[in-house]
Amino acid sequence: MKAWDKLNAEIISCVRCPRLVQHCEKIAREKRRAYQDFDYWGKPVPNFGDPRAKLLIVGLAPGAHGANRTGRMFTGDRSGDWLFRALHKSGFANQPNSSTVDDGLKLVNCAITAVCQCAPPDNKPTLDEVQHCRPFLQQTIDHLPVRVFLALGQLAWKAMIAEAKRRKWWVGKQPKFGHGAQAKLAEDRWLLGSYHPSQQNTLTGRLTEPMFDRVFRDAKRLMR
Repeated sequence: MKAWDKLNAEIISCVRCPRLVQHCEKIAREKRRAYQDFDYWGKPVPNFGDPRAKLLIVGLAPGAHGANRTGRMFTGDRSGDWLFRALHKSGFANQPNSSTVDDGLKLVNCAITAVCQCAPPDNKPTLDEVQHCRPFLQQTIDHLPVRVFLALGQLAWKAMIAEAKRRKWWVGKQPKFGHGAQAKLAEDRWLLGSYHPSQQNTLTGRLTEPMFDRVFRDAKRLMR
């Protein structure tokens, strides 16, 4: 637990990417009209979840008015509504909603991280910014007894394949991303892929609740 807290403290204090630092602070100052009375977090967002998790969910980056506002991964936006509803259904969360850091939400055998710990402009971190955050992803994996990695979106999938290759958990041609994609890694680990629960996917029907729920059922089965 001390090592997990220490890693999260290092994430929060990171200032390696001036563009991202400035962007997060700017969003926190200007705020969205609906959240004018909210005290924005406006910093790198730490990992969230069980420090003994066997399921690690890897997203792209905090949302500008979601996690960058609340200070907790996938908290305070529509993507988080979808994610935590699915986690609760599958027994990985004690409740289906996530609105603020003090709402009582707890994850069970599950943790959440991101390829980039800061909210980037247009939700598009640069390659250098992703590279600066890579040690945090690596240390997160080192700290957890993960059996199943769930990549939300193609960029998270690519980041996890790159890390799996670095650790020699995956050798050969890169597996293709898709919703429900599965790649068996070394030492009985698995990488699963899912469309990101962004409104771009959920409002268009590209990602439905049954599709999303099925991914977590697969994760639970592979963890066993």
